Amino acid sequence: MAMTDRLGRESQKGTSPLCLPSQLAPAAYGALYLHIPFCASRCGYCDFTTEATSPGDPRLDAYVERLVRDIRSAAREGLLAQVTTVYIGGGTPSFLGSRRLVNLVYTLSLSMNLGSETEFTLEANPESLTPALVRDLYSLGVNRFSLGVQSFDDAELAALGRAHDANAARRALATIRERADNVSVDLMCGIPHQSTASWQHSLSEALRGGASHVSVYPLTIEEATPFANAIAAGHQAPPDEDVQAQMMEAAADVLGAAGLLRYEVASYAHPGFECRHNIAYWTGVPYLGLGRGAAGMRTAADGMRERLLDGEVTERLTPAEAMREDLMCGMRMSAGVLHDAVHAAEPLVPGITERFEELVALGLAASAEGRYRPTSRGWLLGNELYGRIWNC
Repeated sequence: MAMTDRLGRESQKGTSPLCLPSQLAPAAYGALYLHIPFCASRCGYCDFTTEATSPGDPRLDAYVERLVRDIRSAAREGLLAQVTTVYIGGGTPSFLGSRRLVNLVYTLSLSMNLGSETEFTLEANPESLTPALVRDLYSLGVNRFSLGVQSFDDAELAALGRAHDANAARRALATIRERADNVSVDLMCGIPHQSTASWQHSLSEALRGGASHVSVYPLTIEEATPFANAIAAGHQAPPDEDVQAQMMEAAADVLGAAGLLRYEVASYAHPGFECRHNIAYWTGVPYLGLGRGAAGMRTAADGMRERLLDGEVTERLTPAEAMREDLMCGMRMSAGVLHDAVHAAEPLVPGITERFEELVALGLAASAEGRYRPTSRGWLLGNELYGRIWNC
């Protein structure tokens, strides 16, 4: 089993200095992403733009101050006027501590409209999440917390190189739930020595702790990571894709039975607790990325779609390519895409309607109620589903 992510955190790599996008297009941004490239330690599977350091590293203060200036600059340019979702990710944003994060969030509150309808997510890890941090940020408008747990099994956490144990994850989840109802838990399957029983236990623990949203990911091996090196040296077995597929199916059963609906290939939520920020990525909403290694996307004046990294354009998609991408990403979600949207793409993407009917014939998609939707087989065979749309 393999799944493709062309957008979001998976594309946040790079080491150039902080900067704002140059030659900005007139199109408004609907989402804002702030990247925090620091952690207490690096996990063996991680290839994100982040580095391990100490909480007292003076670079943390310098980074936050630079990010504050960039937020103010973006506000002066009018780039935050229509933002409805904010996401602080990393790295480990909670590693910054309450003082630095309060500075960031307070700056945002002065620079844009953080109304009650704004979805404001902070990523956190259990070892650096405190009651004071949750209290202070919740009072300033952070209303959604995404907790990087990965597993509730101590042996599995040690194998991943995580800095917390299962009890710390339980305490962190309880701390968040004292203030906020909107809390997401990330869990990983295919971890070395993980069993189906321990996977189901982790899912059950997240539910017991009151998670309103659960994201489940198969462990992927990225180049030049400690896990990749260990596999190349024969010291570690690669993840078994068949086992991962079985675990993803088990997650659907456990979470579905608890009332969490699968709204995206890897995400389940109680109704009303879906992550609007991630949905923005999958539906082609322009998003602004600030911070070292932050990705962004905008529509240029000539209709081209531009992807940015560290404020510089890294890829330009033609209108036809952008349309294919929107259809491809739409099939990440349980809602799928409208028949009308597929038909409307036909002039720019000849054969796309026939391609979707082909997906139905292959059992990768279903057609009903005016929509094409991914099937369970389509989600498990994500590379094939998305590749056939992209290559039309």
